[in-house]
Amino acid sequence: MEAVLWYVLTGTRGGPNRIRILRAIDDRPRNANQLAETLDLDYSTVRHHLDVLLEHGIITKTGDDYGAVYSPTETAQHNWELIEEIAEELSV
Repeated sequence: MEAVLWYVLTGTRGGPNRIRILRAIDDRPRNANQLAETLDLDYSTVRHHLDVLLEHGIITKTGDDYGAVYSPTETAQHNWELIEEIAEELSV
């Protein structure tokens, strides 16, 4: 998981927003619309980042499509110190 986190959070320019999304859903599970409003990001941008995080097993979703609620996986929670280390390195 360590290599995956480094890749997903630092390997592309979307890393800082992915960290912001992770922090938001760690605080409280949310759907894509709530994340877009909370983080002041475009809905389609949020959906793209959620898809990337889902694809790499960093987050999970409950429900379908528009109303799906996202939260970090247990593996991501277990590696939360690394996520915060990466965030610090990116100044997020």
